[in-house]
Amino acid sequence: MSEFQPQPILRPFVWSDVPAITAIYKHYVEQTAITFDTEVPGEEAIAEKYAGLKRLGHPLIIAELDGETVGYAYASFYRPRAAYRFTCEDSIYLRPDLKGRGLGKALLTELLAQSRAFGFKQMIAVITADTANSIAIHEKFGFRHVGRYEAVGYKFDRWHDIVHLQLAL
Repeated sequence: MSEFQPQPILRPFVWSDVPAITAIYKHYVEQTAITFDTEVPGEEAIAEKYAGLKRLGHPLIIAELDGETVGYAYASFYRPRAAYRFTCEDSIYLRPDLKGRGLGKALLTELLAQSRAFGFKQMIAVITADTANSIAIHEKFGFRHVGRYEAVGYKFDRWHDIVHLQLAL
């Protein structure tokens, strides 16, 4: 018999989420090549970024368990030029001790729904090539591989490839 796993509450971002988002992101900057950031942004930089997402009305979702912010997802313009305005890139981050419990699936499901409602027509996932779990979840949702860039990110004393996956919304 499996242990009961509480379901996350998915809700809109609020300003009090900034410290938790910063802490979650810090782990990925310092410990992984999932992000190519090499310096942890402070709360002020995170707040500024999220203010921009809110101003644009882009999907920005928080996963909460037992009153704690434990993950987040957002979709925003793939590139800043106007012709890309219907194409978004997704980002999903979870508190590392909660990976593998369905939070990513819940966040991606809601992110896809909100991205469609916003009017995005294509979603691009830009993923470090050796991040099998992230690639796998996107594939389960129907994303298909559309490209690979070799040795484009240098972090932790080695080069990293990225893959692009795409889903028509």
